[in-house]
Amino acid sequence: MVEKKAVRPAGGRSIGTILLKGRTFIALIILSAYFSVFAPNFTTWPSIVLMLKHASIYGLLAVGMTLVIITGGIDLSVGALVGLCGMVAGGFLIQGIRLPFLAATIYPNVPLILLAVCLMAILIGWVSGRLIASVQVPAFIATLGTMYVCRGFAMLRNNGATFPNLFGSAELGNPGFDLIGSASIPGVNVPYSIIAFIVVALAAWFIMKKTPLGNQIYAVGGNERAALLSGIRTKNIKLFVYMFSAFCAAVCSMIVTSQLRASHPATGESWEMNAIASVVLGGTSMSGGVGTIGGTVVGTLVITVLNDGMTMMGVSNFWQMVIKGVVIVVAVVIDLMQKEMQKRIALQMRNA
Repeated sequence: MVEKKAVRPAGGRSIGTILLKGRTFIALIILSAYFSVFAPNFTTWPSIVLMLKHASIYGLLAVGMTLVIITGGIDLSVGALVGLCGMVAGGFLIQGIRLPFLAATIYPNVPLILLAVCLMAILIGWVSGRLIASVQVPAFIATLGTMYVCRGFAMLRNNGATFPNLFGSAELGNPGFDLIGSASIPGVNVPYSIIAFIVVALAAWFIMKKTPLGNQIYAVGGNERAALLSGIRTKNIKLFVYMFSAFCAAVCSMIVTSQLRASHPATGESWEMNAIASVVLGGTSMSGGVGTIGGTVVGTLVITVLNDGMTMMGVSNFWQMVIKGVVIVVAVVIDLMQKEMQKRIALQMRNA
């Protein structure tokens, strides 16, 4: 005979767990409904496209950050890397590459600039990953140092000045840079920047869900020692996630620089905080081993809707910072509550 007491808690627990797991999506619905009523023009198509463009920028950083945090790490350098990549690309477009031994200057075309910037970013990510994986420098310290180095080189690239008017030139063979962030799919007005975000997010989702690499990333974050003993090359996994995060920062930088048609060394300041906030809101555990790309995408949309909605309502930037800080803390507290609830459920099921 089955006791009712053993059945009722399971159903209640199931509902509570589902609500906790879907908290970010619920928050997105509530925020969207609120701003639809109180923020002017919030639901117009131009506003929606603008919000999606903003989400694609922060989302690219957040997708890369998700893989890093799932391994139990952190990457504080992505914002500074956005600024450095923009300055490097701007320098290529405006100043070209000087060859003193040939007394000449070459101007790479846009595809070559994109390739060079992405390779540079990946190399920087490799350095951060090597410091963390091989030298055993804590991720916080290693990427904090990388952040300062990148920001410093961004300032040095043009003595702290901006590279303006980054359209490229047909005469120099590098036109069309401004189209990266401004061009749209004909007929539907969906910017290519949004498509880039979708492609990167889908690629990351495929890696995490459909490949052995994704399982290994989760394993490293869940228990690095056990992963190492099971034959997983934990150092290579860490190298990969930091290189992937840096690549996402480079793609983000090219989109932002193209949209602004200018590069400034301070671009990307504190953007790593938005990325981390999106990841945490999406349900990824800061202790590693738990998280999804889908959750991060929804978390990015929550941060974007919150930012843009408050801006449309005329909320002060200072209050926006306060509110975002509160949201992040609440998200972490709820994550801890969810873990505690899951532990109690598991204990009760074992004792049932």
